[in-house]
Amino acid sequence: MNNSKRYTITAALPYTNGPVHIGHLAGVYVPADIYARYLRNTGNDVIYICGSDEHGVPITIKAKKEGVSPQDIVDKYHAIIKKSFEDFGISFDNYSRTSAEVHHKTASEFFKKLYDEGKFIEESTEQLYDEEAKQFLADRFVIGTCPKCGNEESYGDQCEKCGTSHNATDLINPKSAITGNVPTTKLTKHWYLPLDKYETWLREWIVDGHKNDWKTNVLGQVKSWLDDGLKPRAVTRDLDWGIPVPVEGAEGKVLYVWFDAPIGYISSTKEWAAREGKDWEPYWKDKDTKLIHFIGKDNIVFHCIIFPAMLKAEGSFILPENVPANEFLNLEGNKISTSKNWAVWLHEYLIDFPDKQDVLRYALTANAPETKDNDFTWKDFQARNNNELVAIFGNFINRVVVLTNKYYEGIISEPNEFTAIDDETLEQLQKFPAIIASSIERYRFREASQEMLNLARLGNKYLADEEPWKAIKTDPERVKTVMYVALQIAAGLAVVAEPFLPFTSTKLKGILNISESVAWKSIAETTELIKAGHKIGQAELLFAKIEDEEIQAQLDKLEATKLVNEAENKVVEPQKETIQFDDFTKLDMRVGTILEAVKVPKTKKLLQLKVDVGLDVRTIVSGIAESFSPEEIIGQKVTVLVNLAPRVLKGIESQGMILMTDTPDGKLAFIAPENDSVANGVQVS
Repeated sequence: MNNSKRYTITAALPYTNGPVHIGHLAGVYVPADIYARYLRNTGNDVIYICGSDEHGVPITIKAKKEGVSPQDIVDKYHAIIKKSFEDFGISFDNYSRTSAEVHHKTASEFFKKLYDEGKFIEESTEQLYDEEAKQFLADRFVIGTCPKCGNEESYGDQCEKCGTSHNATDLINPKSAITGNVPTTKLTKHWYLPLDKYETWLREWIVDGHKNDWKTNVLGQVKSWLDDGLKPRAVTRDLDWGIPVPVEGAEGKVLYVWFDAPIGYISSTKEWAAREGKDWEPYWKDKDTKLIHFIGKDNIVFHCIIFPAMLKAEGSFILPENVPANEFLNLEGNKISTSKNWAVWLHEYLIDFPDKQDVLRYALTANAPETKDNDFTWKDFQARNNNELVAIFGNFINRVVVLTNKYYEGIISEPNEFTAIDDETLEQLQKFPAIIASSIERYRFREASQEMLNLARLGNKYLADEEPWKAIKTDPERVKTVMYVALQIAAGLAVVAEPFLPFTSTKLKGILNISESVAWKSIAETTELIKAGHKIGQAELLFAKIEDEEIQAQLDKLEATKLVNEAENKVVEPQKETIQFDDFTKLDMRVGTILEAVKVPKTKKLLQLKVDVGLDVRTIVSGIAESFSPEEIIGQKVTVLVNLAPRVLKGIESQGMILMTDTPDGKLAFIAPENDSVANGVQVS
């Protein structure tokens, strides 16, 4: 196991322009929490640090939309986010906010030191400016075409499609996100961190120095940046929301959010240390401290290039030992989107699934996007709960506790002589802490969660093989030993499950009455985690089955969201040029009935129809095959434009046109009379 003197674990600061969702939990906060809890369980000196990121353009955009101040926005969402983390057992040692006084002071001092030491480049450049809004267009105040991938909706600081970070002036065809106007340029002064000066050092430190222990996705993205060549990066912005640049001549400017935000880890540590009466510096400046940043892949450049360059320039801080960035989590096959409400919000989840925090934690861990983008589905969530937590973990514990109370009134009996299977089972139990630890220390949390479940599988197999419910009738002395061994497994499971299922672990320790008596390391050191004569409590349900109706309700909620998005985003065709009444009277539209329908060979869209239009039965070729099968439209009432000039399609003369429209799901729908008794040939007027 690890032997570092202390650990500083940071989790990416969430933006306070909205609540947190399952993508945030899966990508950053649960993996970091598992790691921190494991380290605490193994006796390490650990701080787990985070806080709300309350500056930057997204906050001001949200405030403008809602007609409130940026402070109103951050106060609202800081409270929601902080409570969500607490509700899901994310065990931060300190959760701060970048609007805190200690952060403003820390970030200002950090900037001032680099400024005084000449580490910045001061330069006046032409920047995008919105004449109508009378404002410079930094970051997300401007949208344009990404110069790297061609995405036409790239932001001024980063393209969300390809992940490239750039300056607003790099965009092709930029437009103001405030007014929609094409911006002009205007001269303004900013301070830049010359990243190009750190390029060789960054390559040696990361690409060469960490090629064997950092994730390939992290190394690949860093190498790509370095291969493209680093350029000086502005660390100030023309904004009125943020930390004022603490030098003369910088009025109306604030620190760039990606300069100020990572310093939030340091200021949050200071806040914790002041509260706990400790010295913060060893956690950031002692070479025996191991610093780990947990982030999503969209933050790799900031944590592996910009922030390390800042720390290197400052000179007194340690550098991260690892940055185990995860990929993205999708939802039911689509990218999670805050703006489109395509997400599972944590604060809403607990309304629909009260007391099931651990179920979501487990499902997200077991399907974590560690090496590639993964997809969260409600069906998989249900299966993880019902087939794994209920059927394996919960089933084992329930049988052990129920039988112990049934046979011995909850008191653990003195075991008799162990058989070979008993010894082998206890030996396997002793190996699990090291197996799980190995996976966690290599940031393989999916693997670790399954090893934890394998311990429950070991217990189930042992009970199934020994069948104490049968042996109690023929060999009651043997059952004492069997239940003793099973209870040792249960106690071990209560401990190793804690990083993954903290609420369940607490509940199970309470049932077994071992709240403080069993430690992680003791599992490997002894075969007697609970002694004979110890009394346990009554059985309680650890996990409940999730029914199909509950899952369908979530799918229905997402489907409703999808329909709302489609309705909001649907482009309505503009009105065509005005016609006279005489033009309209030239159209002869009649009610008809489809008598026959067949697919037109070698086409995807065309059906050949025989339609009774009252005047006659005529052939019409219609492009509706992707919306309807031939069989389902026989007898369908339709509206036909009968005096349209005939047209040959795929060698078939079409003698009219059927009136159709689009549905929200992209399919076609017939324009037809509601009353089926309307006769064929009746004119539509």
